[in-house]
Amino acid sequence: MADSITTVPDSGAAPAPKPKPAPARHAAPPPLTGGKLVIGTIALSLATFMNVLDSSIANVSIPAISGDLGVSPNQGTWVITSFAVANAISVPLTGWLTTRFGAVRLFVLSILLFVLSSWLCGVAPNLETLLAARVLQGAVAGPMIPLSQSLLLASYPVAKSSMALALWGMTTLVAPIMGPLLGGWISDNMTWPWIFYINVPIGIMTAYATWAIYRDRETPTKILPIDRIGLALLVIWVGSMQLMLDKGKELDWFHSSIIVTLTVVAVVGFLFFLIWENYEKHPIVDIHLFKGRNFAAGVVAISVAYGLFFGNLVILPLWLQTIIGYTATDAGLVMAPVGIFAIILSPIIGRILPKVDSRWVATAAFITFGVVSFMRAGFTTTVDTRALIIPTLIQGAAMAMFFIPLTSIILSGQPAEKIPAASGLSNFVRITFGAIGASISTTIWENRSALHHAQLVEQINPYNPTYQAQLDHLMSMGMNRMQAIGLMERNISQQASMLGANDIFWISGVLFFVLIGFVWLTKRAKGGGGAEAAGAH
Repeated sequence: MADSITTVPDSGAAPAPKPKPAPARHAAPPPLTGGKLVIGTIALSLATFMNVLDSSIANVSIPAISGDLGVSPNQGTWVITSFAVANAISVPLTGWLTTRFGAVRLFVLSILLFVLSSWLCGVAPNLETLLAARVLQGAVAGPMIPLSQSLLLASYPVAKSSMALALWGMTTLVAPIMGPLLGGWISDNMTWPWIFYINVPIGIMTAYATWAIYRDRETPTKILPIDRIGLALLVIWVGSMQLMLDKGKELDWFHSSIIVTLTVVAVVGFLFFLIWENYEKHPIVDIHLFKGRNFAAGVVAISVAYGLFFGNLVILPLWLQTIIGYTATDAGLVMAPVGIFAIILSPIIGRILPKVDSRWVATAAFITFGVVSFMRAGFTTTVDTRALIIPTLIQGAAMAMFFIPLTSIILSGQPAEKIPAASGLSNFVRITFGAIGASISTTIWENRSALHHAQLVEQINPYNPTYQAQLDHLMSMGMNRMQAIGLMERNISQQASMLGANDIFWISGVLFFVLIGFVWLTKRAKGGGGAEAAGAH
């Protein structure tokens, strides 16, 4: 009977191979709860705060460091440059290092090495030793910011990922403001090594708390061959670009053969780096992330805006001290209120972000940044403290609406294993644009001030009745002719610098409004953006 017949396989035939099971996907650990969540959030945020603070705390201490070590202030600026170069190179390596060693181990190791290098900075007996310690400090600090971001996202439920980003963002907003204030106070009341020693107890506590809570939440690792050529090209072009930006103004930019050479090396190295990384099987930096519309447009928006913000952050205290006559401490106090609304509004933005379109929040931030810039463009040399503080307060609200939604957009849709690489690469581009913004802003300010000075001086001649009347008025107050002319020249220089700063603020305002277009090139980030990224394990 047909249905009773069974087929017997030929005894000489090889058995059919069994299909290989699909590799098991790494199961995401559950979100943290209760005290562990609170302590974990504080530990990760403190590490970020310590890192960002150290990039700016040494700025106001350069005169003290230079005098103590017996070097010129120009040589002392290498304390800042050496950290920035090493940090800029190591940040984009976060993705590869995380895959190789695991996020938790790498993060804790970075903190401990940061503590060690901070102590070495403090005990440095000469400039060479201090620079070597700062290079180590900048290099090991690179993975800390992107890893703190990815670990924090994984600590919260998907629905609360925006709140996680808000808490993380508060530290990156406040630290750049606190750096100069704290550095100035320590230099004035203690000795400069303490700007580094304060990292030691904070770092040890942070490393201990992080390891205690996150050691059982380690990410999967695999050994990948290191992209030596890509790494070498990265070091060459980033190092050359950072040195060019840091030394450009000092060496009169492209009138210097050194700056021209550094620029050529940076451009050629960058082009070769892009070509190599595009075809390398295991790239040191995953540039294919830029194929994603949200990542590419979001990174452009956040990076250019950060460059404008950082440029203004450099110009404003300088303007207050050189034009208005504020002390360094007073200038810092005028800038400090920017953190008030940033701290108050960040948790609120984190709470409402999953319910609204992130692009509208980012748009509101850019509009506010633009309005603040236009307000500052109207400053005069007689500006009072109230007029200075109002736009600074308003800017704090813009900062709360800036980092959180754009970070959500950038990380939106990224699988969990890509978050460290995406976060590292976006932070690298943002930090780079910050350096570019600072260099371009100071250069444009200097050039525009010189132009306005020349235009104002054209009006100073014996045939100008206004000039002659002012000169006669000053001489009638007891000044001789040379004193009166000297006072008028000083006033002209102040006015020219004020007009140059106004130009910077006006240009920044226009560009902030232009950047709104890049925000709307992105697609809506569902669930607050970071939610998808955090949940796609």
